[in-house]
Amino acid sequence: MVLPVKVTLDAVNHLAHTIDITYTGARVGGLRTQLEPGTIISLQRGSKKAKFRIAWIRKLAPNELQAGIESLEMQQNFWGVDLSDQAHEAKDDMKALMTLLSS
Repeated sequence: MVLPVKVTLDAVNHLAHTIDITYTGARVGGLRTQLEPGTIISLQRGSKKAKFRIAWIRKLAPNELQAGIESLEMQQNFWGVDLSDQAHEAKDDMKALMTLLSS
């Protein structure tokens, strides 16, 4: 889902957008600043702010990156989208995996 976001890194704001969102992270595109995996960034969506860690970077063009980010602070409905079905599916998948691993 494409949503506009403001990314703050080292007190500098950058406009970007989400490409995919999950309850625990996202894939963000339109980034035009140097980033490294492990870097902590702040994202703002509307009036909500949260900290995220860069998990991976993909260079699309000389001055355009995509990044996979993971949440460091769980917030209720940070994206402004109901992801409850996805959260239930993830829990069911985890239960199935744990059952397979324990047998």
